[in-house]
Amino acid sequence: MTSVATRLEKLINEYKVQLNAVPDDDLLYKPSPVKWSKKEIIGHLIDSAQSNIRRFIIAQYEENPSIVYHQDNWVALNHYQNEDKNDVIQLWYLLNKQACHILKNISEENAQRTCQSGAVHTIEWLAEDYIKHLQHHMHVVLNLEPVAYP
Repeated sequence: MTSVATRLEKLINEYKVQLNAVPDDDLLYKPSPVKWSKKEIIGHLIDSAQSNIRRFIIAQYEENPSIVYHQDNWVALNHYQNEDKNDVIQLWYLLNKQACHILKNISEENAQRTCQSGAVHTIEWLAEDYIKHLQHHMHVVLNLEPVAYP
């Protein structure tokens, strides 16, 4: 899991610098009332980090726990749109640093333990998927080459 953690750490360090350069107006723009702004997308990634941290921890000591979340409710109820830009970015960054720390300390044996998150997956699979999910959304926020995510 160390290699996954190292890749995630590299990405979050690069993205943090780029996020800080995004103008506030760009982060706040909502393409439609039912679509998330870029700031809300970062908020969604905060929520995703929290959910995945729970998965990475709980799946190591419970048998196949079920940890899902309702992303639209989480984004709406966290009111990321009204939050300070720097606070949102810092929270996103720190939660991901914690995820890296956890991943670095998961044994190979525990990496194969499972968690239900809509479907049953190993912690290792969830960590790899988390990186893909992060890249997909960050490339939208930062106007980079799109990264496909199922």
